[in-house]
Amino acid sequence: MLQEFKNRVFGAVIVKSINSNFNADFTHHPRTLPDGVVYSTDKALKYCIKDFVRKQYPNEKIFYVKRYNENLNPFTLDDTYINLFGSYPKVTGKNKEEIKRIEVLTNLLKCTDIRLFGATFAGETNISIHGVVQVNHGVNRFDENEIYTEDILSPFRNPGAEGSDEKAMSTIGNQTNLKEGHYVFHFSVNPKNTEEFYSMINKDKSDDQKQFLSDEDINKLKEAFNNSVTVLDSSRKIGNENEATLWVQLNEGSRKMLPSFTELISINENREIDFTRAEEVINSISDEIEQIEVYFNPTTTVIKGMIKGRKVKHFNILNNQEM
Repeated sequence: MLQEFKNRVFGAVIVKSINSNFNADFTHHPRTLPDGVVYSTDKALKYCIKDFVRKQYPNEKIFYVKRYNENLNPFTLDDTYINLFGSYPKVTGKNKEEIKRIEVLTNLLKCTDIRLFGATFAGETNISIHGVVQVNHGVNRFDENEIYTEDILSPFRNPGAEGSDEKAMSTIGNQTNLKEGHYVFHFSVNPKNTEEFYSMINKDKSDDQKQFLSDEDINKLKEAFNNSVTVLDSSRKIGNENEATLWVQLNEGSRKMLPSFTELISINENREIDFTRAEEVINSISDEIEQIEVYFNPTTTVIKGMIKGRKVKHFNILNNQEM
C-alpha cells in the first residue's frame, strides 16, 4: 500500500560531462555565465528525469513532454490534456468554474511530473501548482571551463551554392563541446508545497481514493536523479552521466532549512568530489536529520567528506546497492 511522503529533503545531483554539451544555448554552445563558468538550466535535468520516468515506467502519466498529432505538429496544451484524460468536464450551475478547476486539478495531479515539479496550466481553465521538487541551475564546479569547436562534414551538398565553386561540395558544419565539466544541481523537496491542493481534491473521498505525494513517487525521483542522464544517450547527451547524488532527508515535521549545495561542493583536477563544506553545514542541524544518502560509482569517483556513519549511507549509483 502506498504511503504518503511528508519529509523535507535537500540535496545535490552531480552530472559529469566529458567532450560533450549537456545543455546548449541557441548558438549550440555550452551555456556560460558572464565570468565564463559553464552552467546548465534546471530544465535540462528535468527533461532527463521526465524522459527516464516515461520510458522506464510507461504506465505513469507524464504531462510536459512533446507529443505530435497525425500531421506531425506538436500538441497544444489542451490537446495534451484531452489526449491523457479525455474531454474537459461539462459543468453547469452556480459554481461551474470552481467544479471544473477541481476536476482538472485532480487529473493533473495524476501526472508524475506535475506531482513532483508542479505546473503552470493555462488551458481551458487556469491553474498554477507549486511543485514539491525545486531544482536550481547546475554550475560547473570543476577547475576548468575549456570549450572547443570542431568541424564536421555533412554527406549532402548545399543547394544554395548553385553557381558557385562550392556547388559540388558537401556541407561543412561544426559542433561545440565542453572538454570536461561537473555540473552541480542543488534541489529541495517540500511536500507542503502541494498540501492545500490535495486537501481540496481529497475533501469528499474515501481513504482508498485519496491522492497524495507517495513514497513511490520519491523512489522514482531518486532513481531518476541517479540514472536519467546516463540513460539518455542521444547524440548530444552521449558523454554525460550521473556522477553522484547527495540526499539529506530531515525528520518529519522539521522546519530547518539548508542553503544551496551548489557552491559548497567542488571537484578538483583529480576528479575528487569534495563534500567537506556541505558536510559542515549539514552537521550544524544533525539532530534534525533522519538520514543521509550518498550515491556514486566507487570505481570512477572519489569523494571527500560525508564519511559513512550512523546517519550517512553510501550506495553504488550503478546498482543502488549499499556499500
